[in-house]
Amino acid sequence: MEKQEILKQFPKQEDKLLISKIIDKLKFVNNKNQVQYTDFLDTYEQSIVIKALSLIGENKYVLDGGYDEAERKVLFMYPDKLKDIFLSEDLNEEYNENINQNSNLKENNTVINQNIKVISIILPQDLQGTYHHSEYLGGIMKLGIKREKIGDIIVNEAGADILVLDEMADYLKLHLQDLTRFQKSEILIKEISELTILPVKKEEIVILIPQMRLDVIISEILHISRSKADEIISEERVFVNYELKTKNATMLKQGDILTVRGKGKFEIGEVLSQTSKGKLRLQVNKYVS
Repeated sequence: MEKQEILKQFPKQEDKLLISKIIDKLKFVNNKNQVQYTDFLDTYEQSIVIKALSLIGENKYVLDGGYDEAERKVLFMYPDKLKDIFLSEDLNEEYNENINQNSNLKENNTVINQNIKVISIILPQDLQGTYHHSEYLGGIMKLGIKREKIGDIIVNEAGADILVLDEMADYLKLHLQDLTRFQKSEILIKEISELTILPVKKEEIVILIPQMRLDVIISEILHISRSKADEIISEERVFVNYELKTKNATMLKQGDILTVRGKGKFEIGEVLSQTSKGKLRLQVNKYVS
């Protein structure tokens, strides 16, 4: 399919720009036999890119954000000669199965390790445990760095580990301490292999719903009207198992991961019971940052 025909499948101008860049990078991969990669993509952008690559018939790519559960990921496109470097022999079918069957990487993948680094901020003891995700992201934005250059921000008791493109690592290490909030902090550049992922914190909530429809569940977990939930879905802000969903009547099941951009991430739990009027008491686990 020609480039212009592919672009017609994406009505939004920002989507056209993103896909156009992807197509140009893919041509470079095929012509020069070299790896090409993007900035960090959010879940919506990942779904758009996957759709475009499917239309092209391209499957020599991986999406990786530095660790298995990363939400923001970099798209790596590679030539045939590097296929064995990118694909793991020990496939883990549960890892992002709904995003890309080729996303299973070797832990020692040098291409990804070279291009994604970890900026580790260790706060002074009197500040440890007091900063949240917004303090770290806000500080980075104050330095004039675009959001797409930054991956996930993993907050821990001592500070935070920030996934970044290699091209930004030295700049961040040098300038983060220019910010008042980080003046007394220790800033380090680490490899992905040094990244420590703590157990995910979840808050259990129970909602009462008539059925397992997407719009019904969003309405209850966010405490908003059904019409507001429908609006959020139509704005393409809702993902189930990291796949964009635009149909209000999509049915969810136990184990599904529901992400609402700007509102949070949730795991659908079990139906605990059913009332005499047929309503379901559903357990939902909310991810706590």
